[in-house]
Amino acid sequence: MGSKRSAVSSASPAKAVTGWVARQSTRVKAILGVAIGLLTLVGLKLWVRNHNHFFVASEAIHAAGIFVLVYKLTTQKTCSGLSLRSQGLTALFLAVRLFCSVFMEADIHTMLDFASLVSTLWVIYMMWFKLKATYVKELDNMPLYYLLIPSVVLALIVKPYTHYGFMSEFLWAFCSYLEAVSVLPQLRLMQNAKMIEPFTSHYVFALGIARFLACAHWIIRVIETRGAYLYIAGSGYFWFPVAFLAEMVQTFILADFCYYYVKSFMAGQLVMRMPV
Repeated sequence: MGSKRSAVSSASPAKAVTGWVARQSTRVKAILGVAIGLLTLVGLKLWVRNHNHFFVASEAIHAAGIFVLVYKLTTQKTCSGLSLRSQGLTALFLAVRLFCSVFMEADIHTMLDFASLVSTLWVIYMMWFKLKATYVKELDNMPLYYLLIPSVVLALIVKPYTHYGFMSEFLWAFCSYLEAVSVLPQLRLMQNAKMIEPFTSHYVFALGIARFLACAHWIIRVIETRGAYLYIAGSGYFWFPVAFLAEMVQTFILADFCYYYVKSFMAGQLVMRMPV
């Protein structure tokens, strides 16, 4: 009897909660996800006074996620499970954003983007040359023109209005839209592989947290200004709503993965399985 009681008492409350959530319907899970997201936003709004820190934290977490990949490639000597196409898109939007940032901001965001770009280029170099034998090209099969062409077209139509000229406006819009969809080849590869090793899942989860923080900044600013933040005079009437929508799209793209990541983590699974 004593051993049974100790076994029951030693059961993890977190596992019990995740087990209960797993048994709920999709509708209940969606409601719970929205409720948790809203509570988190309220907590962030009350805790963080300067909401610009959300963007800094977002870029710092993104950089940390890339450093996780650097550690994986250095220690395990394999790039299995990584999408070279996603890394290429990431390097492209980081390079464009860094170029714009040097002329438009030149602050801590520039430094973080530079660190992320250098790390991403190193990851690409390792995947393309040193560890090419471990790269599974067959699974990394999302056509890039599905992502690049719409990003270019949308950037030509909807972009911010600044005193830096057309090219800077176009490039800033392009990198914003491309960032929103750059993770899709990685998610497609993981969906094809069905199983994801720990370091790759840590990296994608870091991207999810980074996007949530960036999206939280937008949502809080929109709420505080009662929607006026979306239509700041002189910034392009459609630019802020479309940029906000791009943030929302990227956040929701990664939200499903983050759910299964947390579920696998709570269950103590080192290798994560993607749903069919």
